[in-house]
Amino acid sequence: MEKQNSIKFKLEQREIDTLSEFATKSRYSKGRKKEEEASDLRTDFQRDRDRILHSKSFRRLKHKTQVFLAPFDDHFRTRLTHTLEVSQIARTIARALDLNEDLTEAISLGHDLGHTPFGHCGEGVLNELVNGGFHHNIQSVRVVEVLEDMNLCQETIDGIYTHTWGFKPKTPEAQIVQYADKIAYINHDIEDSIRAGIISESDLPDECIKYFTSRPSIRLSKMITAVINNSIGKPKVEMEPECWEITTKLRKWMFENIYIDSPAKTEESKARHIIKTLFEYYTDVMKQHCDDEKKIERLVTDYISGMTDQYAIEKYKEKFIPRPLISGTSDETFLKILYDLDKSTL
Repeated sequence: MEKQNSIKFKLEQREIDTLSEFATKSRYSKGRKKEEEASDLRTDFQRDRDRILHSKSFRRLKHKTQVFLAPFDDHFRTRLTHTLEVSQIARTIARALDLNEDLTEAISLGHDLGHTPFGHCGEGVLNELVNGGFHHNIQSVRVVEVLEDMNLCQETIDGIYTHTWGFKPKTPEAQIVQYADKIAYINHDIEDSIRAGIISESDLPDECIKYFTSRPSIRLSKMITAVINNSIGKPKVEMEPECWEITTKLRKWMFENIYIDSPAKTEESKARHIIKTLFEYYTDVMKQHCDDEKKIERLVTDYISGMTDQYAIEKYKEKFIPRPLISGTSDETFLKILYDLDKSTL
């Protein structure tokens, strides 16, 4: 029974008393797959946020690509700084709409935990190699449910799964993260591309400059405000139609000029080769110890997708590039997978 004098109970009651009627209240969460003793200090969504923040997969995001592969310049975004910017944007929107900020933050921090090394390039390679394809949102759910067994609330898992456009979130907080993810990467990828000398602010479509102005901070603020103003007092979170139309045109322009064919992509063939070669190498190693092809593919996919850019590069050098006798990076994680085959959970 809930302790009515606990801090958790007071926090839950505060949500009920102050948040929007459309907000997801932690007291009424659909719960976790495995029952566990409640905290006296934190709501269930706060616990989800903290578990994600303290996870190994979250720490590895600092060395995973956002757009620029294995960047040496410390000022370029990584998957971790992207995640933090998504969280900041999403929390701003949630607070303005009186929605559950803790759930929004948990979803934001966990949305990319399953992303591969080398960003969408690495994801594309695994999508080609794995039967049934590979999608980072699905892998992110696998990370929190299986690989790190965080036992998160169903609402948090749903938000992580549906953060990719085309999926239908079940909560307004997850809808916020869908928008926050796009708002974040559109704006910071433009900034990083300008820093890299690939584009200049004046290269952006005239219609987009006219609507947003040429100041990055105004463009970012206008997108966020367009979500808030169009969603106040409504059960569904959506951006104002005109702003969404211009934002979509800007995103399309970025795919054509940054994401698909630009100097930012010149090293992708090397990254693709590294992922493919490592996948084939570890698959061959596993076949010497196991004849279950489905299990082999699943475990190798988990191992490769969890690598950082630097770790993947180092493993490739260790396995395929001759060098003096020195200590390489450890395969301890992979060896543990190998020797615990019978205990592994698919």
